[in-house]
Amino acid sequence: LTRDEAAKLIAALPVHLARMVRFSLATGLRQANVTGLLWSDVSLERRQAWVWADSAKGRRNIAVPLNDAAVAVLEEARACPLHGDARHCFTYHKHAVEQPNGAAWQKALERTNIKDFRWHDLRHTWASWLVQAGTPISVLKEMGGWETIDMVMRYAHLAPNHLAEHAKQIDGMLNANDTNTTQDLFVSPLKQM
Repeated sequence: LTRDEAAKLIAALPVHLARMVRFSLATGLRQANVTGLLWSDVSLERRQAWVWADSAKGRRNIAVPLNDAAVAVLEEARACPLHGDARHCFTYHKHAVEQPNGAAWQKALERTNIKDFRWHDLRHTWASWLVQAGTPISVLKEMGGWETIDMVMRYAHLAPNHLAEHAKQIDGMLNANDTNTTQDLFVSPLKQM
């Protein structure tokens, strides 16, 4: 998702699902880890959540740093008057949300004209946004709980526009004061013969 698409999707969803999408985009957690997140696995004071090995895909504990966006979502969830399940962080009408990608999710995708998008693609979006913001792949690997860099690369899809700033770095090298040398760089090797 682009940031604009994400904002439109969040606005089109019911509040309880919008909150879960915001949390997913803030943390990169898998759907099951968001729906199964318990208050006992969260410390707002330490700005940390934990996904335990028995519920992690990689069967390893994952420490989840909570950024400002994630903390804000959890504070909203805790203050929600419909929050009745004292165990689960994300609820709807006092019950844990088990399947966030049902009819309301599908209707929101239709209203926003977002095609071929699954809940799990929120994790791809999170990874891509972080890489585009300069997060090293090795750091993203640890944050997402992936075992290998190859696995991270499946998620960190990059739009080509993030490369433009890096491509511009060569401009200063090619715009040398010696115009003859610079022009020679752009002459086809076949024409030089």
